[in-house]
Amino acid sequence: MTVLFAAVLQLAVVQHVRNTLVDCAAEGARYAALSGHVPSDGEARTRALIEQALSATYARDVTAVRTTVDGVDVVDVRVTSPLPVVGLVGPGGQLTVHGHALEENP
Repeated sequence: MTVLFAAVLQLAVVQHVRNTLVDCAAEGARYAALSGHVPSDGEARTRALIEQALSATYARDVTAVRTTVDGVDVVDVRVTSPLPVVGLVGPGGQLTVHGHALEENP
């Protein structure tokens, strides 16, 4: 029963971190996509949001670029962070999430 509880707890923590990172990346992409902003503004915004919500450990690898998807200009913010591990139980490795936003035309 203890192992089952630890596994469910680990899954809940990973899901919480993943959902938070996705939300921060999407918000950073929306911020960078505004008229007058550049991708580095989105990176800074994403880092600040992650540091407030989780920890600076999860905000170490944040990148933002302008790209085209199906002929539409978008801003893509990518966050790569370590998977959170509760105790000695749980997966290792990294978690990569993306946030996209349509670029605003001036």
